[in-house]
Amino acid sequence: MNRLVLRLADRHDWVKVFDPRGSSIFVQTERPPAVGDEVRVDLTIEDGGPRVILRGAVLWARTPEESDEKDPPGCSVGLVVADREKVNFLNGFVRGGLLNRRERRRLPLRLPVTYGGLGGPEQTFTRDINEEGMFILAEEPLPEQTLLHFILGVPGRDEPIELKGTVSHTVIPSDDDVPGMGVRYVLEDRSRAETMVAIVDKLEQEFLAGALPDDVIS
Repeated sequence: MNRLVLRLADRHDWVKVFDPRGSSIFVQTERPPAVGDEVRVDLTIEDGGPRVILRGAVLWARTPEESDEKDPPGCSVGLVVADREKVNFLNGFVRGGLLNRRERRRLPLRLPVTYGGLGGPEQTFTRDINEEGMFILAEEPLPEQTLLHFILGVPGRDEPIELKGTVSHTVIPSDDDVPGMGVRYVLEDRSRAETMVAIVDKLEQEFLAGALPDDVIS
């Protein structure tokens, strides 16, 4: 898979490279991959923004010979559906204010999760997380209102955290999205809730600082 690097000097540069109509981004490069090639885009917003890994396929490419001052060389990358939540986060980050509203904050992080499935323990990952709940990737999501016991791995913690939650909504493979289930935590006491707030706060700080490993942001 080709790897492209996209560094934005300012968060508002995101609107210059992102096309919401086709959910694609333009990456300037002197050596654009061929149309149809699968690519990984390492995106960094340098004014205190996050580092995000996006994936997709090249829709069109423009070589140096075909470019000019107005249209630089590069390629347009159509992003995969699985990265939709990352795009939503970036859109909110650019607009400002979204990250300070806890009820709407959803970090697009891939954290390991083990939960009790119908056939036994299932090992998977989160698609996003906040202090109230998370979205768990699952080919066969459990029914809504199911009480779920699960174990969440958190970077920097020696031991995973054990949690309970209820399935709030599901996405099946036939839907136009990544299959899985939204889970809302069931937190028995105030200290447990405060622990989740502290964990998400720390994850957010590390995410915006570009300090999380690739396997968490990929």
